[in-house]
Amino acid sequence: MKVTAMWGMSLAATKLRPPLPPGQLVRRSRLDDILDSGIDGQARLVLVSAPAGSGKSTLLASWLAGRPEAVAWLQAEESDSDPARFWSYLVEAIGQAHPIAASDLKPVVVGSNGDDLVVVTALVNALAEVASPLVIVIDDYHLMDNGSVQRGMERLIDLCPHQVTIVLSTRIDPPFRLGRLRVRDQIAEIRGADLRFDTDEASGLLGSAVQSLDRALLDQLCGRTEGWAAGLVLAGLSLERATDPSEFIEAFRGDDQLVVEYLRDEFFVAVDVDDRQRLLETSILEHLSGALVDSVTGTAGGAKWLSDTASVNQLLIGLDRTRMWFRYHHLLRDLLRLEAQQAFPERIPGLHARAAAWFESHGDHGQAIVHRLAGGDVHEAAQLLLVHGPRLLASGQIETLRGFLEQLGDVAKTMTWCALLYGWCEYIGGSYSRSEYWLGIMLDVAPEGFDQTPAISLRMNISLARGDVATALDTARQVTATDRLMSYSCDLATATGAAYAWAGQADEARRALRFAAEKAAAERFRTAHVLALVYQAIVEFEDDSAASAQTAASTAVDTAQKFGLAAYHGVAPAYAIRARTGGDPARAHADALHALNLARRASTDLALGFVLTACGDTLIGLGDSAGQPLLAEARSVFARCPDPGIAGRYLTRTESRHGIAEVSGSRVAVLVEQLTEREMAVLRYLPANMSQRDIASELYVTLNTVKTHCRAIYRKLGVGDRKAAIQAARDLHLL
Repeated sequence: MKVTAMWGMSLAATKLRPPLPPGQLVRRSRLDDILDSGIDGQARLVLVSAPAGSGKSTLLASWLAGRPEAVAWLQAEESDSDPARFWSYLVEAIGQAHPIAASDLKPVVVGSNGDDLVVVTALVNALAEVASPLVIVIDDYHLMDNGSVQRGMERLIDLCPHQVTIVLSTRIDPPFRLGRLRVRDQIAEIRGADLRFDTDEASGLLGSAVQSLDRALLDQLCGRTEGWAAGLVLAGLSLERATDPSEFIEAFRGDDQLVVEYLRDEFFVAVDVDDRQRLLETSILEHLSGALVDSVTGTAGGAKWLSDTASVNQLLIGLDRTRMWFRYHHLLRDLLRLEAQQAFPERIPGLHARAAAWFESHGDHGQAIVHRLAGGDVHEAAQLLLVHGPRLLASGQIETLRGFLEQLGDVAKTMTWCALLYGWCEYIGGSYSRSEYWLGIMLDVAPEGFDQTPAISLRMNISLARGDVATALDTARQVTATDRLMSYSCDLATATGAAYAWAGQADEARRALRFAAEKAAAERFRTAHVLALVYQAIVEFEDDSAASAQTAASTAVDTAQKFGLAAYHGVAPAYAIRARTGGDPARAHADALHALNLARRASTDLALGFVLTACGDTLIGLGDSAGQPLLAEARSVFARCPDPGIAGRYLTRTESRHGIAEVSGSRVAVLVEQLTEREMAVLRYLPANMSQRDIASELYVTLNTVKTHCRAIYRKLGVGDRKAAIQAARDLHLL
């Protein structure tokens, strides 16, 4: 994950190491034994599941400090539910703990937008190369509410090599098949009841606060709190000031309501006015440093205040050994925010504005946007997305970007770049109509003279995704008529080459795709690089050169495997082509099945229909009865495409060869008969999304006249329908 400022690197690093132990650290050997048995017994998962304030993080940090294994620690936050963000941080955490090639895995995460199948496959392969033991800890895992992250983590637990143990600390059980792990004796568990402090442990936790208490009072205190760590800590703070400890314990309650009452009746009474104000004002922050505290509160001495507060209050947790960054215990933070909302609601937007300004000045536009939105300043947040939005898009953090855009509300419809970013989010999510809608909004609000080149790649991708090769081809021709390919990122060149490839324009496709692959390699944009190679294989396959197609497809597959993208759905056509052109029946069958599995996950109609056709063709040739239904499925896919280009013709050709259709589908070399001027006029309208009645109206002729011309066009081109006629006309350079 690219971080541009030194402070940002420091803050990000706090997510990747265990919290510092509290001053009163209690070794809990009975729990350490359970955790040790999980590691030593090679359990795949160690699950620590208990309510907030139970001492989960402290237990794990102190236990791991005494273990010999390397430890990768990730402190999860709500924003980490974005799959690309989550896996990027986890890969970085593992890379810091063990010599895996994190620099090679990160592009896989980014390029696949955090696709769980792609990332976990690559990560497991990297971990398999590590010989020494490794413990991977994810703290506060309950904050991960993304289905893709959950699927990926369960798969990672299933596939991890034996020397790797995954530890999850969570308030609620993850949605995994835990019963299966229990039956296989592959899980060690610590529950809320296990984490309750007994009397001896409570004595160590409270330290000097209970020196004057006899055993009976200490037993009673543990009973009142039910051994709840947070309740004991709060009780200890009050006991230091209590004139009658036995009376205090008698009245003390150890449930969640205790915390609310304690903060109002005990905690705030004990701190002076200035400290109370600073606590409330900084409650809007997830992490605190001295400089940040000073900026938000308008005071000085924030660093010393944090250090002094942490030394006497275990609810302020240090995040690094330099004692630069801290965070409030979640219980304290939530209740401070509640109190601040009641004490000065009108000041909270201003506090967020100060925090946003500080983060922006230090280069963290993401946190700046979070605070702008929290403070209700959506216009300023939208302005920041001009810089930060493309970064999120480039890093694959689509869910994070979408979340920001959704919070903008109607403001997103008034700003060019927000509409464009929304269009990309919808496209990547497979909502092509919504993507086109946002592209239209972008054009409506774009100021005069606005360079629309950044939108061209999206426009071509939408057209191809909907199976409209004609529209994509028109756009591609506009691009190559200028020097835009040289001036913009590789995704524009890849989309341009794809449009030419699906349109059967081999020479133009080869030029664009060769350039796209070179540019993607230089930019380290690995998915674009792989896709450029995949489309090169499609071009060679359409050119009826089996040897060249086999070589190109193998190059695409090998490159994908090298980049850790072998499970990326975009590679499916290359596997399908390698299956169709290969000489080894067993490998061809395996490639075909793999291609089908990939293509069904997220492919566009063009790619899916092509893969279905190629795999059906291959399986029929191998005597597998599953092949023919694939061709029928491909026909239904192409039926919803306005213009499937060469993919549609390949299906017709395949159906003819296997006796499923009468029309040959062969490439037209010459016209059966020259088209008349009026037939040419009608032909030019065929690629457009217009009915024959619409064409008749446009040409000021009757509907029957257009129907007559269309029949003549099909006959002279040697095809049976409109879509085939469009592709045949392109082959003959009539369109």
